[in-house]
Amino acid sequence: MTSETPETPASETDDGTAAADENWRLFRGDGRRRTVAIPAAPPWRRFAPAEGGTPAGAHYVIGREETDVVNAAIHLRRPLLVTGHPGTGKSSLATAIAHELDLGPVLHWPVNSRSTLQDALYRYDAIGRLQESNLARDPDGTRSGIGSFLRLGPVGTAFVAADRPRVLLVDELDKGDIDLPNDLLTVFEEGTFEIPELSRLPENQAEVDVLTIDPHMTARVTRGVVRCAEFPLVVITSNGERDFPPAFRRRCLPLHLGDPDEARLRGIVEGHLGPDALADAGDLVMAFLAQRAVGELATDQLLNAVFLRRGGARLDADGLLKTVLHRLNADG
Repeated sequence: MTSETPETPASETDDGTAAADENWRLFRGDGRRRTVAIPAAPPWRRFAPAEGGTPAGAHYVIGREETDVVNAAIHLRRPLLVTGHPGTGKSSLATAIAHELDLGPVLHWPVNSRSTLQDALYRYDAIGRLQESNLARDPDGTRSGIGSFLRLGPVGTAFVAADRPRVLLVDELDKGDIDLPNDLLTVFEEGTFEIPELSRLPENQAEVDVLTIDPHMTARVTRGVVRCAEFPLVVITSNGERDFPPAFRRRCLPLHLGDPDEARLRGIVEGHLGPDALADAGDLVMAFLAQRAVGELATDQLLNAVFLRRGGARLDADGLLKTVLHRLNADG
């Protein structure tokens, strides 16, 4: 059985390059078990908020023309329909808006081919309520109310009446069913939806507290109707896999996020990795731009390359850099 061996740092060379590269190689493929310190993850791959850390959305870089479209959507209370190549920051835009305007956590609805508007509005656990009715009782002898078995989804929570709007991200709507945009448009235009399970209750149960998608939060629903006081700030993303109906597009403000130029790329790197990140990453930026000219790349691939370089990885065009900056289009 292989014994566990404490990891010792590599000896320093004159310039420290070899030592840094050796320390970067946590996994060596030699079958020996070692106790190594796992380095911190990149900022964009940290899921537990660090105390005193930078909040999500604080480093989003966008041009003046794009911010004007966002502001128009806010003033007009119209959804933003955001398009662009993967990695141009379509989904992150919602987080940036919520951060800058202090509107709380983003309500995120990731759409796929099985998504339905019903699930995004609310879910009712009819089986759970039936089982509770037949078997379970609270200690005081009363049964749980229907609100305990009904939870609003991301879209439903966005329409709960509140003094300030929430930010709703409808992510990759073009992956959904062909009728989904029109279904969603109806709710967006009316600013309200009905929960039949609640509207059928007797008059003495007109007001019901239901669960929301926010942890440990409830919302009061009157006579089964959820109606927004402030229309949510809606960001709809699309990768252009198919077109949307004209009626839907007419009621959205289009925003196309183009591939960032060199200046914006440098701003993105500096924002995510600090002002010193560009000191030895100029060649990586230029390599990224050169490869993006002949094949689709995502901006986070450049961030990955710079982060690895700063951690001691040796990146060159024929080695790890080629793996990190792999083309995204099918013919790459």
